[in-house]
Amino acid sequence: MKIAGIIPARYASTRFPGKPLTPIHGKPMIQHVYERVAQVDDLDVVVVATDDQRIAEVVTNFGGQAVMTKPDHLNGTARCAQAVNLINKPVNAVINIQGDEPLIATEQIKQIIQLLQSGNTLASLAKPITELDELINTNVVKIVLSHAKQALFFSRSPIPFIRDIPIEKWLQQHVFYKHIGIYGYSVEVLQAITQLPPCSLEKAESLEQLRWLAHGYPISIDITHTDSIGVDHPEDVKKIETLF
Repeated sequence: MKIAGIIPARYASTRFPGKPLTPIHGKPMIQHVYERVAQVDDLDVVVVATDDQRIAEVVTNFGGQAVMTKPDHLNGTARCAQAVNLINKPVNAVINIQGDEPLIATEQIKQIIQLLQSGNTLASLAKPITELDELINTNVVKIVLSHAKQALFFSRSPIPFIRDIPIEKWLQQHVFYKHIGIYGYSVEVLQAITQLPPCSLEKAESLEQLRWLAHGYPISIDITHTDSIGVDHPEDVKKIETLF
């Protein structure tokens, strides 16, 4: 199986314009991400998919590979779907890696690779939630799993709801999972899911993966105990720098 690691990176972020080029310890953030992803031997190619020439030039200058994609993609999945057709190598599968996580754990990428190599066509990760603040935070996406580790549902609300128990004690009653936003897809499934029409569940939660579930595409999940730490706002940069 030939697998591409694709890192979507757009310049015009509403909350943090130019985020991929933000310097962290002397390197642009996108370079930190690229270099970590490139450490994974089982990836046949690593590429940044961007809509901005400035990002593409920076990637090329540090020796990476970049492809130019349309500026109007609504999410990273759609950008990956275009990028896979621009890569100079034929691949069977794609891993979509967040471009704003300069501390991405290579082990998580390897977990997705293992799921794809085991025959799964759509894969992601989940992490047990250990703090109440995380459980009730609507910016943290929660996921319910089947016994076979297939995603049953994603929500910004705490799910499942535990009846007759105060929410402060929910973590003592059940293992809740946080969704980690790294995806693996076979190329066929990647192209198919980007052609699906939006559904009411997706619109309600603003979560694209609910569209895939609603249309019958199973999402296989592996468990990680490593948290994902992203840069969403300029003030997050100092926090990331202290963790390097």
